[in-house]
Amino acid sequence: MAKKIKANVKLQLPAGAATPAPPVGSCLGQHGVAIMDFCKKFNAATANRKGETVPVFITIYVDKTFDFILKTPPVSELLRKKAKIQKGASNPSKDIAGMLTWADVEEIAKIKMPDLNAFDIEAAKKIVAGSARSMGLKIKD
Repeated sequence: MAKKIKANVKLQLPAGAATPAPPVGSCLGQHGVAIMDFCKKFNAATANRKGETVPVFITIYVDKTFDFILKTPPVSELLRKKAKIQKGASNPSKDIAGMLTWADVEEIAKIKMPDLNAFDIEAAKKIVAGSARSMGLKIKD
């Protein structure tokens, strides 16, 4: 018989550095999950991805057990690293925060492809280019 789901929780945590402090403790504690158990399993699963922000989708069951699925880093983080900037433009319609090439956009689209709602790489590139535009990044040919 399948387990009954109590809750689904989405978090973005630093890879290999989850601690029982908020946001992990406050999100999982209210559901009765063993927080240290989650932190140990998450840190072990993301040990090779240090320095990245990892979105994680946690499914909590009625018997207080859990499963989690790791996602790829957010597009904004990948764009900032590729453009070598700290943050996007405060007014993206007027200011330019940095420059990218279409090769850079394609590389990011290939990384994000499993998590994007796109069937081919061209659609994924358009999604990534839209995120770049909203951050004030200019894409040159």
